[in-house]
Amino acid sequence: MSVVPATRITAVVFDFDGVIADTEGLHLRAFQDVFERRGWQLDERAYFDRYLGYDDTGLVVAFGQEHALGFDEAAVETLVDEKTRLFARYLDAGEVLFPTAPACIDRLAAAYALGIASGALKIEITSILDAARLRHHFPVIVAADDVSACKPDPEPYLKAAAGLGVDPAQCLAIEDSPAGLAAARTAGMRTIGLTTTSPRHLLTDADLILDGLHQISAETVARLGRD
Repeated sequence: MSVVPATRITAVVFDFDGVIADTEGLHLRAFQDVFERRGWQLDERAYFDRYLGYDDTGLVVAFGQEHALGFDEAAVETLVDEKTRLFARYLDAGEVLFPTAPACIDRLAAAYALGIASGALKIEITSILDAARLRHHFPVIVAADDVSACKPDPEPYLKAAAGLGVDPAQCLAIEDSPAGLAAARTAGMRTIGLTTTSPRHLLTDADLILDGLHQISAETVARLGRD
């Protein structure tokens, strides 16, 4: 585990898919449907082991490179647009928040500034938060369409910290993927890794590994700032 020097934490930045919203399965299903129409296979193990944490464009580019498919920019855009439409259709089918997410967000909002740094599209994030009446807790939402480089690049987390007006060293990031943890660590943040989508052994770079948001309180965050 890498070490970030202890600094008092004043802000918490959440990843979205796999942390607040239980949507990774829907993303996988949408990608699988788009790819299978063209005779390509994306299995669940590969998605969670290799592609988790990418935004949609990053995943399509990485998949194309790995399988020597020779995508040009137009092909990538077509695949991403098709996947986005399918995901929206699947999203309309039901509730996607983790059951413990609203209470955790309420707890932390009472003590810390909150933000989101995600590889999802902003409309996907805001529509879910609006439906759950949680959007007011997040004055800063950095989505895939707000950055030029996706995780594991630190840009999403650096931009979230800047939007909240705090130094990255004063932030805690809550993540569920190795790529997300790498982005947050490179940005200089403390981290919690959740085993909601990735096994514990892939999250060892986190300062603390937990099973879900129900285990996170304001004191949990404060302790990480003192360690």
